[in-house]
Amino acid sequence: MSTPSVVVVGGGITGLAAARDLAIAGARVTLVEPGRVGGKLQTTAFDGGVLDEAADTFLARVPEGLQLCRELGLDGDLVSPASRRSYVWSRGDLRALPRGQVLGVPTDLDELAASGIVSPEGVEAARRDLEVPLEAPEGDVAIGELFRARLGDEVVERLVDPLVGGINAGDVDHLSLAATVPQLDAAVRSGAGSIIAACQAQQARATAAAPDAPVFYAPRGGMGALAQATWRDAEARGVALTATAATGIERRGSAWAVALERGDALEADAVVVCAPAGVAARLVRPHAARAATLLAGIPYASVALLSIAVDRDDVDHPLDGTGYLVPAVEGRTITACSWASSKWAHLGGEGTVWLRASVGRDGDDRALRLDDDALLAAVLADLRDTMALRGEPREVRIGRLPGSFPQYRPGHLQRVDAIDADLAADAPGLFVAGAALRGLGVPACIRQGRAAAARALARLDA
Repeated sequence: MSTPSVVVVGGGITGLAAARDLAIAGARVTLVEPGRVGGKLQTTAFDGGVLDEAADTFLARVPEGLQLCRELGLDGDLVSPASRRSYVWSRGDLRALPRGQVLGVPTDLDELAASGIVSPEGVEAARRDLEVPLEAPEGDVAIGELFRARLGDEVVERLVDPLVGGINAGDVDHLSLAATVPQLDAAVRSGAGSIIAACQAQQARATAAAPDAPVFYAPRGGMGALAQATWRDAEARGVALTATAATGIERRGSAWAVALERGDALEADAVVVCAPAGVAARLVRPHAARAATLLAGIPYASVALLSIAVDRDDVDHPLDGTGYLVPAVEGRTITACSWASSKWAHLGGEGTVWLRASVGRDGDDRALRLDDDALLAAVLADLRDTMALRGEPREVRIGRLPGSFPQYRPGHLQRVDAIDADLAADAPGLFVAGAALRGLGVPACIRQGRAAAARALARLDA
């Protein structure tokens, strides 16, 4: 039997994981990527050091990130944030997140009250979750729809939405519970009687299993180091890189041909598309029209990330944590600010503070329409008001990420199941994977890339 060939479209971490696994299995693999290998996972020069341009961690409790690091020999170089303390800008002050919260759900209402993040009335609204029996919803629902009814508006708007919405650049009133936060979906359906009680039980199990386990990891050299190590390993296993865009996919008998922007085409026995939903929709439409329509219907939010270096003397805050979140109800430009040089003990220099301020979320791109100077001015105004920043930055990097965060609406997982089913029926040998489908975190993308590779290999062996 001849060596099977596979084209992987998209060189982000999903595509890199897929290409590497395919090569390990013995396939002849070509990776098509017109931009930078690694996609959004880039670590580049900043203020005399290096700093991530986008994601700067991966979740420790989701195993695929750590597993890949082990396979690549990066596990000995992993670091965790220097502190677990973080803040929320709420009701006129930076207030520490209550200990024990689970994705914004408070598990200790006395801690919640002491934090001052919500009013006494907000604490009492949350307490009612413990008093009214919880009935699990039928099917998928929006996070906000259920959690407002159980925990009250204040907890949702000042804790759940900043945490869950912040991670996803979304709005919990429009995000799927099952697809966006499966941990909370499991809590709701656990039969524990209340959301708070279910989260208390989850937390107790996690603490008993590994009381001091890190929550996040990252390579010391930044998340770009993970992407580059994956690519180097894939390349060493024979994966070829074609640095141009895929413009179409044609069926050729039982095989495929990926048309390239430079004018030629790559023939393959299977194609794995690891690209944003809109790109994937365009590529698969000639072969699976319904799957393409479903892909095209996945909305995206745009964000910007401003990296700012300032002198330590210009910040009148102890910076005793990883940073802070800013609820949408506060009406600020920024949605969060990471104190990168406090979060990571190895970053920054003596007398230096590195900040990473996030802007933009689903349904609110007003700040993103500003030019760079106006955007920076608006962000600095927020930082001066919220964390007592004085003076002027000595270095700034503005990274704009248009259409970068897929939004999982209620019913999203059913949509993705239908996409996979239609492709299997109408276009066998053509697969899609990536952040738009089954999780946008780095471990989830790695898992999807590896799963797509496994499906492709199973098809080739059939």
